[in-house]
Amino acid sequence: MLNKKRADLKLLFFWLIAAAVLLNAREYYAKVEPYETLTISSNVSGLVVFADEKLEGKVLGKKPYILIDDELDQVELKNIVKKIELLNGTLALNKTMSKNYEDILKKKRRNYENIKSLKTKSVIEKDREFYDLVGTQNQSISIRKEIQNLKTQINDLGLRKAQLERSIKDKFFSADGYVLYRLIVKEGQVVNRSAPLAEIADVRKAKLTLYLSGEDMKDVQQKSVYINGKKSGYKINRLWEIADSQHLSSYRAEIIIDAPKRFSQLVKVEFKSE
Repeated sequence: MLNKKRADLKLLFFWLIAAAVLLNAREYYAKVEPYETLTISSNVSGLVVFADEKLEGKVLGKKPYILIDDELDQVELKNIVKKIELLNGTLALNKTMSKNYEDILKKKRRNYENIKSLKTKSVIEKDREFYDLVGTQNQSISIRKEIQNLKTQINDLGLRKAQLERSIKDKFFSADGYVLYRLIVKEGQVVNRSAPLAEIADVRKAKLTLYLSGEDMKDVQQKSVYINGKKSGYKINRLWEIADSQHLSSYRAEIIIDAPKRFSQLVKVEFKSE
C-alpha cells in the first residue's frame, strides 16, 4: 500500500513537472516566408511587347520585366505637349492685347467723359466718341472670352496629358528589390484591365506567421523570442485579437525577421520569460 502511494506521488510529480515545462516552453513552428507576396495586375489594356522569362526566380532591378505597348500614347503625348506650348504662347499674346485694350479704354472713357457735357461738341461728335468707346469695350470683352477659352483648352489638354503619362507609367513594370516569382503573361499576348501579369515577392525581409493559443496571448509580447533554440532580438510585430477563422481558438501573430539565405524553411519559435 505504501509503495503504491509512493508510485502515485511520483507519477503526480512527473505530470506537474511536465505541465510546467509545457507551459513555459510555448513552442511553435512556422515557415520562413517573404515579407510580402503580390500578384501584379494590369491597369490598362494593350499588347505585351516584352516579358523576360529569364528573370523568374531572380531579384529585380529598376529595369522593366514586363512592357505593354505604349507607342501611340507616346506619339499623342508629344503632340499634346506641343499643343499646350502653342496655346500658352497664344494665351500670353492675348493677355498682352487685353492689357493694351484696358489702357486704351481708360483714355477713351476719359475723353468721352470730357466731351459728353460740352456744348461746343455736336451730338454727332459725342455719339461718335461713344460708339468708339463701346466698340473698344466689346473688343476687350472678346479678348477676355478668348483668354478663358484658351485656359479651358489648356486645362483639358493638361488632363489628357496626365492620363497619358499615367497610362505610359502603367505599361512599364519594374519592382526594384523584389523577386520575380512567376510570369503569368507572354510576349505577344493582349491583356485587358485587371488581367494578372506576374507574381513578385519582397525578400528584403521575411516573416513568421504563428497561431497562438489563448493562454499564450495573455503575456506573449512580454516574452523573449527564441528561434531554433537561440534567443533573438525579435518581437511580435502584429497580433490579431480575434481568433482565426481557420485555426479555431488560435490567434494569428506575425514576427518580421531578417531575410535568410533560403526561404520556406521550417523554424521552431519559443516564447520564454527571462
